[in-house]
Amino acid sequence: MKILIANLGSTSFKYRLFDLPEGAADAGAERELARGGVERIGAAESRVYSTADGRTVESVVPVADHAVAIQATLAQLTAEGGPLASVDEVAAVGFKAVHGGRVSGVVRVDPDVLAAMEEMAAVAPAHNPPYVRAMRLLGERMPGVPLVAAFETGFHATVPEKNALYAVPTDWVERYRVRRFGFHGASHRFVAERLGELVPGRRAISCHLGGSSSVCWIKGGRSVGTSMGMSPQSGLPQNNRAGDLDPFALLHVAKLTGRSLEDLLGELSGQAGLAGMSGTSGDMRDLEEAAAAGSDRARTAIDVYVASIRHWLGAGIVELGGLDAIGFAGGIGENSPLTRAAVLADLADLGIAIDPEQNEALASGERAIHAASSKVAVWVIPTNEELIVARQTRDLLAASCRTPNGKGA
Repeated sequence: MKILIANLGSTSFKYRLFDLPEGAADAGAERELARGGVERIGAAESRVYSTADGRTVESVVPVADHAVAIQATLAQLTAEGGPLASVDEVAAVGFKAVHGGRVSGVVRVDPDVLAAMEEMAAVAPAHNPPYVRAMRLLGERMPGVPLVAAFETGFHATVPEKNALYAVPTDWVERYRVRRFGFHGASHRFVAERLGELVPGRRAISCHLGGSSSVCWIKGGRSVGTSMGMSPQSGLPQNNRAGDLDPFALLHVAKLTGRSLEDLLGELSGQAGLAGMSGTSGDMRDLEEAAAAGSDRARTAIDVYVASIRHWLGAGIVELGGLDAIGFAGGIGENSPLTRAAVLADLADLGIAIDPEQNEALASGERAIHAASSKVAVWVIPTNEELIVARQTRDLLAASCRTPNGKGA
């Protein structure tokens, strides 16, 4: 079963094409046939690239919007020598959707799902609008192919209310859905599954650290708490997003400057975070280089980021009543030994210790980095969000076939 997975950003379109066995039990038969995408959508020149059978093809052409990006992607996949003879071979398109508000989990895309995503566009402005456009475009381009949305919020549906609710009037929760939804669900699910296979015990913390970062508390493979809240702008500091902030700070700055709420929120979600604090880049590689060269602002940005991760790590240990495993994923989590070491520094009294040589080794892939004396296992786990979404898409289609009304589980 060939499943195309779409992962969208405001100016990017990434995809992976999988061939999965129809049954979930035969994971060893799963194959990735191709991956690629389009970068810098809307710029004068965009990069269109695809990798299949170890061969990468790329070109630099103008790509005006996600519609053109989708067309370019389908053209690459069906070109001579490509992994598809035609788009008719695709059994379904799965989307790593972000925020559906009243709709969560894994669902077939229909007008109600699109409407639910549009209702939450104000709290996911960089994600929901391009996803809705892409879903509509692919629905037109591939009318006979099922479209499936696997919402990032779905993994956090098991978070108890004590960890999901803000201290706001109940009316806000019931009428306006003001609550902690949580995101990066596919990544945290992948880490939870792998740690469950690698480490005895039920208590784990997943640290998805990258351009967008979050921490998830996991018990028995299920999310019981997470750092991101109602929007992807919340929680830990992000590369260019502020993370958690006292809302009255907005009122204070608005009164002093005369700027609108929308204007200030735009700055907080695009010019803040690590980039805003450092005055340079939100990329951890640039920040580490600048800090090593003596930049106090870069060092402060890193310190604030690490302190926020440690805050959620410590809270998770208390909530879980102890800890069996920690997993680091994402671009920073997988590739920054300095960040991992800083997050876990001086925690030997809690049974957490890393092996400096293992942590700093120039290695890639899944690996353990805990010291022999550590009671808590520490793993670097390259996440695979697209594979999770592909499996969820496959399973929804299978459930739809088994359900009399054809609507799935």
